[in-house]
Amino acid sequence: MRIRMVLAAATILACTSAVLAAKVEVAKPISPSHSGIGRWVPDWTGTTSTGEAFSLAKAAKGKKGTVIAVASVHCPLSKKYQPTLVKLEADYAKKDIAFVVVDPIATDSAEDLKSFAGELKATLLLDKDGTFCKTLGAISTTDLFVLDSARTIVYRGAVDDQYGLGYSTDAPKKTFAKDAIEAVLAGERPKITATSAPGCALDLASAKPLAQKPTYHNRISRLVQQHCLECHRKGGVGPFDLSTSEAVLAQKGMIKKVVDDGRMPPWFAAEPKPGEHRPFRNDRSLTEADKKDFLAWFADGTPMGEESEAPLARKFGEEWSIGKPDLVVQIPKPIQVKATGIMDYEEIIVDSGTTEEKWVTAAEVRPTDRSVVHHVLVFALPAKKAGDLELPRRGEGQGYFAAYVPGNGFQILPEGFGRKLPKGARLKFQIHYTPNGKKTEDQVRVGFRFASKTPEHEIRVLPLGNPKISIPPGASDHPEQAEYKLPVEAMITAFSPHMHVRGKTCKYEIDTKDGTKVLLEVPHFDFNWQLRYELSEPVRIEKNTTARFLATFDNSTGNPANPDPKATVTWGQQTADEMLLGYVEFYIPGGAFALPAKPKEKKSDKP
Repeated sequence: MRIRMVLAAATILACTSAVLAAKVEVAKPISPSHSGIGRWVPDWTGTTSTGEAFSLAKAAKGKKGTVIAVASVHCPLSKKYQPTLVKLEADYAKKDIAFVVVDPIATDSAEDLKSFAGELKATLLLDKDGTFCKTLGAISTTDLFVLDSARTIVYRGAVDDQYGLGYSTDAPKKTFAKDAIEAVLAGERPKITATSAPGCALDLASAKPLAQKPTYHNRISRLVQQHCLECHRKGGVGPFDLSTSEAVLAQKGMIKKVVDDGRMPPWFAAEPKPGEHRPFRNDRSLTEADKKDFLAWFADGTPMGEESEAPLARKFGEEWSIGKPDLVVQIPKPIQVKATGIMDYEEIIVDSGTTEEKWVTAAEVRPTDRSVVHHVLVFALPAKKAGDLELPRRGEGQGYFAAYVPGNGFQILPEGFGRKLPKGARLKFQIHYTPNGKKTEDQVRVGFRFASKTPEHEIRVLPLGNPKISIPPGASDHPEQAEYKLPVEAMITAFSPHMHVRGKTCKYEIDTKDGTKVLLEVPHFDFNWQLRYELSEPVRIEKNTTARFLATFDNSTGNPANPDPKATVTWGQQTADEMLLGYVEFYIPGGAFALPAKPKEKKSDKP
């Protein structure tokens, strides 16, 4: 008991000291895949603060969703959020949302918890051994979990952003929990599914989570929903549908193989160093626990389990993932795709038809036959003037606006952000087709959603490219790079590296006063997956900071995808050529829309 009291006191002291020292910590988006989103919460039984028996399954039965708020009577931030919890409960308990408050501090008493609750009518639980909170994955005393009617975690993190370590505001700007509850009631997924939750940190290392045997219904179906169905569903880009248990069992050999060797789901960013957080909000990789459970299910003979533990079916847009577009632009006629061989890149310029400047908040590129489309890049070009010639084919760096690659065909910008589509803009579609054994045709289109007002920040794209690369014959680890000194302060939000089949590794780095800082490293680049890496929080770049994109290329016989190890490889459109092109998405803080000057060519790397 003495040890528990010391640990609890240390937890509260750490929180209080941080607040007194005004070390600011604000809620920020984190990786959903590594935060428990999509996991099933098994039944937990215990005793309420009034001594009554409690079962999570019974409390959630018949409800449209459940809110579980972690709190401690002695945590300053828990106390600040108590009135907000009262308001949430008053607004949503009448809409069939169950509310539970759980206190994991061993020295907190039932009387303490009842005193803390005040007007809260929620079920109050003491979790003295930390079992329930460890099962949820709670890390602080302000963590809040929103479960759907199947007890699947659809949101975890902060209540909102009104309070944090070292600051308070008069009202929140972002209402994470409220938005998540509204999404559950609407049968949708929240736009933000996971954030950090500034509060008194919990140490639950010695706690044991509820044991559960992985079955298809309670675990595997949810992993498939979270990591696979985006591509592997009817109408998806994956080669087979995994939306049913029969389909999963039919493909179990291949699933086991690609999970075991880490090939699926596709994610190529280097693992963070011990103690570092995962910086990308769209990190789709499996956790070690996920992978372990997947493989254990195979080893156990693929048990189905109880159908009552199955998740709700995941819904996908019938046509557009971004919702109904305000503008759709399609190439004028279908492209004929042959059955075999290779095809030159198609480049088609289409008038957008915009009669005024527009701010794009979401964009989606949709081929009509995704089975033969490797990738599509869409560029926004200025309105054509009299006497203008069509742009040359080599124009990947300018006006990059939207993209399609397998598993990544749309982008929805956060609130307050937009991309400017000029009045009378032309859209250039660059399309790479890969014949698959059957003649077909495709007519790509792009859809945009527009903001109703000018956004606070304009998202721009800086192309770090070097069109003068030269890769010697037989070189297995040939380095190339491009760099640019930004003449303004900027906030980097995302990266999209692009190379072809000889691309081996790549990374983005910046020069700082403390030395070189790596922002993204891809130790094994895969041409088949041209992924976009979206930062959970922007990285601030000081004025006159040099940003650099470095890569290595394998032009040797040891590269099985190499078209010709005897060739000197230079920049070009086709897969047999190469590119060194690292797109960087950024905005200029303060709402300013001034743009950096055009990068100057240098003799060293000639970006």
